[in-house]
Amino acid sequence: MLPQDRFAPLVTRVPHPDRDNPPADTPVPRSIGGINIDPVPGTNFNQAPSARNIPVHRPPGAVAEPQFLAGCTRCGDCIDACPYDAIVLAPERLADVAGTPIIEADHAACMMCEDFPCITSCEPGVLTDRIPPIMGTARVTPQLCLAYHHTTCTVCSERCPVEGAITVSDGKPTVDQDTCTGCGVCRYVCPAPENAILLMPAFERPGRPTP
Repeated sequence: MLPQDRFAPLVTRVPHPDRDNPPADTPVPRSIGGINIDPVPGTNFNQAPSARNIPVHRPPGAVAEPQFLAGCTRCGDCIDACPYDAIVLAPERLADVAGTPIIEADHAACMMCEDFPCITSCEPGVLTDRIPPIMGTARVTPQLCLAYHHTTCTVCSERCPVEGAITVSDGKPTVDQDTCTGCGVCRYVCPAPENAILLMPAFERPGRPTP
């Protein structure tokens, strides 16, 4: 359905630090019995605090979060354009993010429309078809998944709108992290008593493309 192979390197779904091979200039902490004994550096009160990046599930094609917040006019056009009512306004409790478009897959998931009307409707351009339509990634929690407990269930793989994103082996579903777009359909349809799908927004998104 979508040429996912060209999208994977552009979006950081989940950070994976290389703990086994730290950079050469990174000092190895001293420890005794596994307890770090290096002194704790003093707090620099003159250093400006870094801006928090509140993890929210943006619609497909959302640019990097700082640019998204700066450019989004909160007009609601993408919400009106979504044929599945998957896009809603962020609640007031999310502070600076409040009033901007997000997706709450527990209530309605993105169905990955072929023409992405939400992107087409965005006049400020903070939703664009020039970057990957990747919103995050999903993972199956084996402890909660019915298929991992001798129950036949393939709902997530059957309803997934992205070909190859969920595969089933020996009756057990697995999410391909390089293909998944984080649309949230698998979480929305999961019938387990406690939802077996862990859905996470993209850790980083590309910046606004230059003209």
